[in-house]
Amino acid sequence: MILLTMADVDKKALRKEMRAVLSALGQESMKERSALICTALRERILSSECRVVALFAPFGHEPDIWPLVEELSMKMNVLLPKVEGDVMQFYRYGAGALCHGAFGILEPVAGTPVSPSDIDVVVVPGVAFTKGGARMGRGKGYYDKYLSREGFRGLKIGVCFSEQIVGQLPSEAHDVVMDAVISK
Repeated sequence: MILLTMADVDKKALRKEMRAVLSALGQESMKERSALICTALRERILSSECRVVALFAPFGHEPDIWPLVEELSMKMNVLLPKVEGDVMQFYRYGAGALCHGAFGILEPVAGTPVSPSDIDVVVVPGVAFTKGGARMGRGKGYYDKYLSREGFRGLKIGVCFSEQIVGQLPSEAHDVVMDAVISK
């Protein structure tokens, strides 16, 4: 765990530090720990008895939850995000119906956006989290905007590697706190 005081925290510097920390983890460690994250996430999602879960296509140094995307899509409605301008929407996942979209991240090709009120669980990546659920993303605010939309009521679960858990994060009024954080 990295301990920082609020005076030490600068979002840009923390993002840079996290990139360096994650780059040093090594592919094998990230792969093993991603599998552990998937196991913990699977248990949490299935125990919630949800019908609609919003996941994400892993990018860069994010935990690889792709095996869970494929597995859960056989049991329930799985959604993936798609960035459209400065707005993010969630669409139903369909194998083979993906393309590289904004920022080179896999996104659904087409469909109708799912209403925020229909989502039971959303799994959220981040650059850093606190144990209490505070989250710092990549800086565009897509998840904060989406999770603040009228009607959203789902359980919010952040996922990360344990090195991404910090003592404190700078917060702003629009930041959305996670209900739980799973890290390994």
